[in-house]
Amino acid sequence: MVMELNGLTVGLILSTIMPILYYLYHVSRSKSKSLPPAYKGWFPWLGCAFEFGKNPLDFIAQKKELGRIFTLYVAGERLTFITDAEDFQHFFQSPFVDFQKAVQDPVLNVASVSKTSFFKYHTKIHDMVKGRLASSRLIYFSDKLCDEFRDQLTQLGKQGKGDLHHLVRKSMYAAVINNLFGKNVLPVNSEKEFEKLEEMFVMFDEQFEYGARIPSVFLKDWSSAKKYLIDLFSKVVPKTINKKSDDDETLLHSLLNLVQDQYKPNYSLLLLWASLANAIPITFWTLAFILHDEKVLQKVKTELTSVFGQNGQCPTITEEGLKKLQFLKWCVLESIRLRPTGIITRRVIKSFTIRDMEIPEGDMLMLSPFWAHRNEKYFPDPLMYKPERWKEADIDKNVFLDGFVAFGGGRYQCPGEMFDCKLLINSIPEPSKKHLVGTQQPAEPCPVEYRLRK
Repeated sequence: MVMELNGLTVGLILSTIMPILYYLYHVSRSKSKSLPPAYKGWFPWLGCAFEFGKNPLDFIAQKKELGRIFTLYVAGERLTFITDAEDFQHFFQSPFVDFQKAVQDPVLNVASVSKTSFFKYHTKIHDMVKGRLASSRLIYFSDKLCDEFRDQLTQLGKQGKGDLHHLVRKSMYAAVINNLFGKNVLPVNSEKEFEKLEEMFVMFDEQFEYGARIPSVFLKDWSSAKKYLIDLFSKVVPKTINKKSDDDETLLHSLLNLVQDQYKPNYSLLLLWASLANAIPITFWTLAFILHDEKVLQKVKTELTSVFGQNGQCPTITEEGLKKLQFLKWCVLESIRLRPTGIITRRVIKSFTIRDMEIPEGDMLMLSPFWAHRNEKYFPDPLMYKPERWKEADIDKNVFLDGFVAFGGGRYQCPGEMFDCKLLINSIPEPSKKHLVGTQQPAEPCPVEYRLRK
């Protein structure tokens, strides 16, 4: 009887203590893996959307006071930012984050590509474009691209003045389009039609990130631009598929041969955006930074002259010639460092831990190249334009500087400039910090004068 009483007593004690121990274990575990500090804003569901939307890059910088990892509640999403370069490997290498699931909804919104089609073709399109535009193959594009640039620059006249960003757009849009999409596939030779195309694309590009998140009913002008571009490609696609040419297959041809559903025009629009949205503004920033610094400008001129001579013609570009333009490559990379995309993102598909903080499943994991490239630990004098800092990189092997996370390297440009330029301002335009997607746009005009080199 005593044994039975003791056994019953022990059982009662254990049944009482075990839940307490279980609770204390999970409390201590949750404390050791707490959620990142968060700013929820003032409005249910919307969170800090209004504050964030006014000036997102500055808002991100302000909230770094919360810690190296922090979360913002924005329009029903938890945006968890990592700001320390020592943690960036989680963003790029963790098996618990996914790029496709982060961008699928925005792709649906900006290009009306269905979820099924996106997951079917995204990887295939990515691999195709990566293969066609690999550095070892860029030389096959260079001759035609050089001719296109020369034609467009000639149309500027012997001398003139204007906004540098507009001049870069005017000369590069048509050249890149003809090179990647095919000669005259899009209306680049009709001045009136091309002005319309440029106007619609600029509208689409400038409000791209709003179109990715905000219902189109609230973006009348952007929605009109999107419709115009998709309708344009709906007419272009059948002609391009049926057109027989002895020329090399264009990137557009490769895309249309790959995609086998009704979204060919939609993917064509995305290809247009990917072709122009980063290369054009980076070209603008590179030219602006070079022209603003007399010492840098003279070094670039000396290098170009040593490789291609004095006559200003656009020669055949060879791999050997490109390797000799080391300082110009540094200039491009330094421009990309200072004017990269605002943020890049991944969807967390399974909860995991960074620095004893739990990053919950469903979060959008965010990284800001714009602010990462202003880290003094990796980039001394981070706000200064210093192409020479890239001496430490091995560009030929794609080994960049520590802390550099802008993955869209600049497109190789024709180095044989036919024009001399002179900046009419004493400072570089500030980047617009209202945009997070794509290369930063200038916040104000950058006036220049130009004249044909004799």
